[in-house]
Amino acid sequence: MSLDHPLGSVIQGSLSQGIEVRLHADVSVEDMRVGKFLVIQGMRSRFFCLLTDVTLGTSSPRILTNPPHPNDDFLREVLAGGGTYGTIELAPMLMFTPDQQPTPQSNSSLASFEPNSNSEDQLLPVKTIPSHFSQVYDANERDFRIVFGSEDDPQRKNFNVGQPLDMDVPVCLNLDRFVERSNGIFGKSGTGKSFLTRLLLSGIIRKKAAVNLMFDMHSEYGWEAIQEGQGVNTVKGLRQLFPGQVEIYTLDPEATKRRGIKDAQELFLSYDQIEIEDLRLVRYNLGLSDASIDNANILAAEFGRSWITQLLNMTNEEIKEFCETKQGHMGSIMALQRKLMRLDDLKYIRSACPHNYIDQVLQSLDAGKHVVIEFGSHSSLLSYMLATNMITRRIHSSYVQKADKFLRSKNPADRPTQLVITIEEAHRFLDSAIVNQTIFGTIAREMRKYFVTLLIVDQRPSGIDNEVMSQVGTRITCLLNDEKDIDAIFTGVSGGQGLRSVLAKLDSKQQALILGHAVPMPVVVQTRAYDSQFYSEVGAVDWREQSDEQLLLAAEAAKADLGF
Repeated sequence: MSLDHPLGSVIQGSLSQGIEVRLHADVSVEDMRVGKFLVIQGMRSRFFCLLTDVTLGTSSPRILTNPPHPNDDFLREVLAGGGTYGTIELAPMLMFTPDQQPTPQSNSSLASFEPNSNSEDQLLPVKTIPSHFSQVYDANERDFRIVFGSEDDPQRKNFNVGQPLDMDVPVCLNLDRFVERSNGIFGKSGTGKSFLTRLLLSGIIRKKAAVNLMFDMHSEYGWEAIQEGQGVNTVKGLRQLFPGQVEIYTLDPEATKRRGIKDAQELFLSYDQIEIEDLRLVRYNLGLSDASIDNANILAAEFGRSWITQLLNMTNEEIKEFCETKQGHMGSIMALQRKLMRLDDLKYIRSACPHNYIDQVLQSLDAGKHVVIEFGSHSSLLSYMLATNMITRRIHSSYVQKADKFLRSKNPADRPTQLVITIEEAHRFLDSAIVNQTIFGTIAREMRKYFVTLLIVDQRPSGIDNEVMSQVGTRITCLLNDEKDIDAIFTGVSGGQGLRSVLAKLDSKQQALILGHAVPMPVVVQTRAYDSQFYSEVGAVDWREQSDEQLLLAAEAAKADLGF
């Protein structure tokens, strides 16, 4: 099909409900796929649209009551385009009106509709619709570059995330806009969320758009991961792709060593670093009641930061004496003591740490290093939620101080580096019942105020608080089947109803609907493959091909970066 060959004519529609287009007789309805990017050439403006529905129509009910025989190709061809026809529904997303208006009847006029280099400023939200019988065209490579830009644009940090379903043209995210707000990657289990997350994180690292802090619940981002559906084949993690820029910290050193990672740094947390707010987040995992939390506050007021250690070492008589003098409830405190003993099972918890590992992580982030925190065998929700909340709370506090200093001095040198925190199982932290008690709810609502944003990876977006979902800037969504999850994706999205059918028709692998702050309009992409070609394109080093001398030099350079 020629790129300048008209596909159909606009016959009716509205700005709120979309545009209905009748396909020309020589255009097969089977070539029209939901999610396709099309262009309507109006009398004065050019409209960039997304195909949201495909239907069949007939000019007379008699054709349906007496259809042609399956072998009667002649009658079927006679009816095609006249008695029978196809229609498509388009959702106009952007429009461009040039200064000099071309003649829309000429196919050559399409070239004259190309905006200049300042095109992003001239692409406007749709506030009108094309006139009757305006012609519809396939989008070509030039259209995609006008709307989504290209990776070689020196003025913007664009990153190729994939290509349209029917063209070999890159679709780019604007990473500067992507990292300045919290974002989400959604999709049911097995749709490739982790691979897509690793792809985007690689783009952020390569383009130097931000520094990343990744809480790696299943050890998939740091060194390597199993390639789903490919036996025992593995793909490279971020440390292999960017060895001088990514640091791995582990909460389970033994498990990390078993996986063959030799240069991971240990990370331990202590009881005196656990605050009441951290326990409040995992109260359901520990089985803590409101009374237990109230008595924890009494203990903290008496013993300060060492209250957990003091409680775990108290005898029943000491607890009884404490309750008599401090008005605590003996039953609640004894229950609190029993339940906090479960924390001893977490290998990364110590009674006291001579070294502040969270400060070490902060120093790595301040030095421009991207940090992956692996949990190893600590894959339980209790372990994951407690550690992520403890670490993030302190890092966010540090960034608040840095942001306040920058606002006071106005000195560009004091501006904090943008930080993106990646969390999995996000609905556990952002559920409506506890979102106001977690640091992640605070970060999601503050957006870029303190230069810290979230990258949410989740398979149940319906479990995330609606207020938080409305603040998610860019949503990259793989296949979802649950109606509640689909509804959640379009929370706060104007015209989201027209995109529901697009989302429902995605393939189960390597397809995603991207909409929001980092793209000018919603688009369906075949996501970029995470393979050897991608490794070479992002500039990864194959360490197997390096000499011992080169490896030694690289190790010395890494030590120098860390100040050793």
